[in-house]
Amino acid sequence: MEFNQELDARGLNCPLPILRTKKALAALASGQVLKVISTDPGSVKDMQAFARQTGNELLASTEAGSEFVFFLKRH
Repeated sequence: MEFNQELDARGLNCPLPILRTKKALAALASGQVLKVISTDPGSVKDMQAFARQTGNELLASTEAGSEFVFFLKRH
């Protein structure tokens, strides 16, 4: 999937992946895509809730080993 910016949140625990995601999305233009890589298992539910609450679109959520990859589209 194409993306405009990548955020490496590996090794960070809740709430840091969400806080960094929020900051990174704020720097993007509407319609741009942010790729987030996290190792926090809680980030799966957190990203879903974050997308719902902020109106940003969670395009994809995948798990690769101990890493979780998310693609969020800025509203």
